[in-house]
Amino acid sequence: MAAGGTAIGAEIAKFDRLAATWWDPRGPMRPLHAMNPARMGWIIARLARRHGRDPDTARPLDGLAVLDVGCGAGLASEALAKAGATVTGLDAAGEALSAARAHAASGGLVIDYRDGRPEDLLAEAPGRFDAVLALEVIEHVADRETFCRHLAGLAKPGGTVVLSTLNRTPRSWAFAKFGAEYLLRLLPVGTHDWRMFVRPAELGAELRQAGLRVADITGLAMDPLTGRWSTVRDVGINYMVLATRP
Repeated sequence: MAAGGTAIGAEIAKFDRLAATWWDPRGPMRPLHAMNPARMGWIIARLARRHGRDPDTARPLDGLAVLDVGCGAGLASEALAKAGATVTGLDAAGEALSAARAHAASGGLVIDYRDGRPEDLLAEAPGRFDAVLALEVIEHVADRETFCRHLAGLAKPGGTVVLSTLNRTPRSWAFAKFGAEYLLRLLPVGTHDWRMFVRPAELGAELRQAGLRVADITGLAMDPLTGRWSTVRDVGINYMVLATRP
């Protein structure tokens, strides 16, 4: 599909090129593989509690409709489906979606993967989802304010919007840009543009302008000795925000 609206063509092409290796835990997406248990654990627990569920049960999101915007090859989508959610994965990177469909099928998971942008789905299904996720996406879009409005419009009244992204700080440049891409080679060079990283105050203001209320925020950090990620109070590099639609 052609890029437009909130999408940036060069960003779509960048992630399409990674499609074949997306599910390789030692490949170029290995930081996401390492981060995924911590970020999805936090998200699933909060979604479950918002709907009166016990997050420690086998399928705490059973029956909830969840949209994963910028789903890539499906790391978050599959975690949501395994937690019982009815998942729609949305992305403008067609090659990544092909990898997502193949991997879900190989694991017996039913996920509705769609090629498109949030503005495309909004025209079809406004207010349809109990929760809308956009993980490691907003730092790659052309218009953050419009993007947040689209996310809000796709959530049901009383629904939840969750974003994860990178803070624009000297530490994030040192660790998430220079360190991860150039020094340690954890990510392909050019994965991120530090200038597009988003400060929490900026994101909070954009979510409020979209009619959402910020309800929770957490940082994400990696233990350099073990390589394991966990949620922390420090939001200086990676962080997640949960907002609700009145």
